[in-house]
Amino acid sequence: MKKLILSLLASLALLGAAHANTGGPAWDKFPSERLNDQAALQRGAQTFVNYCLNCHSASYVRYNRLRDIGLTEQQIRDNLILTGVKVGELMNSAIDPRDAKEWFGATPPDLSLVARSRADGSKGSGADYLYTYLRGFYRDDSRPTGWNNLVFPAVGMPHALWELQGTQRAVFEEEKDAHDPAKVTHVFKGFELETPGKMNKAEYDATVADLVAFMTWMSEPVRSTRTQLGIGVLIFLAIFTVIAWRLNAVYWKDVK
Repeated sequence: MKKLILSLLASLALLGAAHANTGGPAWDKFPSERLNDQAALQRGAQTFVNYCLNCHSASYVRYNRLRDIGLTEQQIRDNLILTGVKVGELMNSAIDPRDAKEWFGATPPDLSLVARSRADGSKGSGADYLYTYLRGFYRDDSRPTGWNNLVFPAVGMPHALWELQGTQRAVFEEEKDAHDPAKVTHVFKGFELETPGKMNKAEYDATVADLVAFMTWMSEPVRSTRTQLGIGVLIFLAIFTVIAWRLNAVYWKDVK
C-alpha cells in the first residue's frame, strides 16, 4: 500500500503540478473506442515498451498480464520484453533510478496509475490529459532538455516521441487587457511544424491514441471485466424486479 501511494504521488508531482484545475489549455478528447480495441491496445503496448519503458516503470503490471489484451506469452516474450527478464516479472524500467535522477533532476514516475491520477472532473479524464500532453511538446531552447509542453509548462521530461512526430514550435500572440493596457498575456494560437517526423499528423495522433489506450488499460486491467459484471448484475436485477413484482401481485390478489 505504501508503494502504491508513493507511486501515485510521484505521478502527480512530475506530470501535473504545474497547473491548477482551472488553469492551462483545454484537454482534447481521447478517442475512447480504442479502449475496447485489442489491436489498438497491442500497438499501444509496443509503443510503450519501445519509448516509455526506457525511463519509466509500470511496476504494478506483469508482462504476462498482457495476455488479457489478446497476446500469447510467446508474443510477449518475442516482441515486448527487451531486457531479458522473464515473462512473469514486473514491467520495470531499463534505466537505473539514480542515473535518471541525475540526468532529469527527478526520478521518472511509475506510469502504472498515471491515467487514473491525472483525471480532472472540470477538464476530462486522465486519458484526455495524456492524449493532449503527448501531442503538446514543442521546441524551446531556453529549457535544459530543449523541449517544453503546452499542457505542462517547464516540464522536465524530454519529448520521447519526437522522431515520430517531428519538431514543432508553439505560436503565441500578445493580447493586452482591455481594462489595463499595461497587462499583456500570451495566448496560444497553434503549432507550426518545423521538421517532419516519421509520421504525419494523423498517424502520430493515432499512435498516441493507441499508447494512451494501453496506459489507461494498464491503470485498471479489470475494467472490461468490471463493466461486463456490472451489466450482468443490472440485467439480473431487472429480471428479478419483474419476477418480484409479479409474485407480489399474485400474493396480494386473494388478500385484497
